[in-house]
Amino acid sequence: MPPATSEESQKFTGRLGSLSPQQAEILERFRKEIKDEGVFDERRHDDACLLLKSFDYKERDEVMKHYPRYYHKTDKEGRPIYIEEIGRVDVKALYQITTLERQIQNLVVEYERLADIRLPACSEKYGRLTETSCTILDLKGVSLRSFSNVFSFVKQASNIGQNYYPERMGKFYIINAPMLFSSVWSLVKPLLDEVTASKITILGSKYQATLLENIPAENLPVSFGGACNCEGSCQLSDNGPWREEHLPPNGSTSIVKAME
Repeated sequence: MPPATSEESQKFTGRLGSLSPQQAEILERFRKEIKDEGVFDERRHDDACLLLKSFDYKERDEVMKHYPRYYHKTDKEGRPIYIEEIGRVDVKALYQITTLERQIQNLVVEYERLADIRLPACSEKYGRLTETSCTILDLKGVSLRSFSNVFSFVKQASNIGQNYYPERMGKFYIINAPMLFSSVWSLVKPLLDEVTASKITILGSKYQATLLENIPAENLPVSFGGACNCEGSCQLSDNGPWREEHLPPNGSTSIVKAME
């Protein structure tokens, strides 16, 4: 079988319903291998399951205490909201319970869950195709020292997002931005393409009104000026359309289990 041209390869994402002939062949080969090993379960091992890898993130709840980053409900356009609170990062405590490698693994798993579970669930609920997310990046409490401590992860995370999951950004709100950050942004913005730059909004401490213009109050956590106060905390609830039919009970982070 001749290799796909670069133009052809751009048409295939490697996800279910978008496989190149080579990718489909690899999938069938993998299916045959697990059948030969006697571990194939036709009820569980559909194509979506075989295209993903299970990752058991047992330390999730503890990690959230030291580096809160989570999905929570949707904005007014029906996009999943992703919240990251860099100012609350405690690197020393974080790496007593996990590793940088597992943080990166979890990041990739969450990107896959976004594409294969969260976005389709939002599309189904709101009756329109949803392909992007809404991000809130909270810089409250961030200092040069605290950011440098988490820089390695942020750099790798950015590279993964840009190289493997492009065009997932719908809106990006940076809140509690210090004055110095705003100055840096004025220098960086002209270097970005116009479309990307237009998606990013830099806000100081008076960000609530802007967020509420774009996010229903009942979907925005109280801590950010909204009215949502999920039982057990918003950051651990993982509430959203994807929870209604697509995800397992809170605490389970296995992709394979989510697809069962």
